[in-house]
Amino acid sequence: MTEFRISYPRLRRQAAILLARQFRPPVNLHAIVAELNAEIRELDLAPDISGILYRQDERRVIVVNNNHSEARRRFTIAHEVGHLVLHRGEEVHVDAGFRINLRDPRSATAEDVEEIEANAFAANLLMPATWLRADVTGETVDWSDSAELEELAQRYQVSPQAMLVRLTSLFAER
Repeated sequence: MTEFRISYPRLRRQAAILLARQFRPPVNLHAIVAELNAEIRELDLAPDISGILYRQDERRVIVVNNNHSEARRRFTIAHEVGHLVLHRGEEVHVDAGFRINLRDPRSATAEDVEEIEANAFAANLLMPATWLRADVTGETVDWSDSAELEELAQRYQVSPQAMLVRLTSLFAER
């Protein structure tokens, strides 16, 4: 059995390339998606589907569940952008062949390397390490202070849970 390794430096580089024209939070995902010649559609999807990446020839569409919170939709868009720049996708045959990536409950588990990569990419895109380190320079991050965490999450337009995971991963590196 082949062991797959995730290249976190590659994910960070790819996210940094897309952030080249952005200098402060929140990240403008619509500008990034437009630069990739893709579009975003918000649709009423089944509750357990967060997003879909549709690719056919030159057409690229990121579909997000309009029933989810704004923070969840932003993470889903960033996740699908990750699939767009990192992965080929799976070909699905309906009437014509096209490639698709679905963001579903399995996306948050550690079962699928591409899903792990897309989640890590989304975190790097929405909450760049350099920005976060600048925001908390000289401060001690109090993981138990929900108001502090909420304020930072609002600044980046992500969920407090996503912010906590990102801060933990960044500051655990030190």
